[in-house]
Amino acid sequence: MEFGEKLQELRKNKGLTQEELAELLYVSRTAVSKWESGRGYPNIDSLKEISKYFSVSIDDLLSGEKLISIAEKENKSNIQNMCDLLSGVVDIFSFILIVLPLYPKTVDGYVYSVNLFAYNEIASIKHIIYWIAFISLIMLGIVKTLLMRLKPDKSYRILTDISIVVNTLIVLLMALTREAYAVIIAFSLLMIKGLLLLKRVRNE
Repeated sequence: MEFGEKLQELRKNKGLTQEELAELLYVSRTAVSKWESGRGYPNIDSLKEISKYFSVSIDDLLSGEKLISIAEKENKSNIQNMCDLLSGVVDIFSFILIVLPLYPKTVDGYVYSVNLFAYNEIASIKHIIYWIAFISLIMLGIVKTLLMRLKPDKSYRILTDISIVVNTLIVLLMALTREAYAVIIAFSLLMIKGLLLLKRVRNE
């Protein structure tokens, strides 16, 4: 007997509807319907709850091979979620391009390093472009981090692509304007995001 059939039988023996079982397991009714029809399997936590509620062992519900498959899938999903979260945090961390003394300012013939607030050695239009670029990257990071709870995979990927494009443009902008310290920081952030994206893709 397949898992879906076993679950359906256990549920009916308890006199529960799919919706009632879903409430007990803190999942959607659609999830229970999907499990019972054989179109998917619960994660490890849900399996534990099912096992506990119906007083059966997980081995009675699933074969060892299928259980290993679910565990591997869940592990990959956890790695992907961690990479996504860290990618958003890296974008938020771009605020260091604003607050750190990365930009040169000449005072009485001496060159000092100042943050973006005090940086007025460039034309105002460039200053505005810097602010727009950095704030855009930070906002993308905040939105990506908030979206993690909703898990809209397609939207998240679009935002990640935009984030990488913006970060790349910032690196090019910093290089063209010869902001040596800033370009190192911006490039480092871009490389970290690239590595996280590569790690995520490898776990898909």
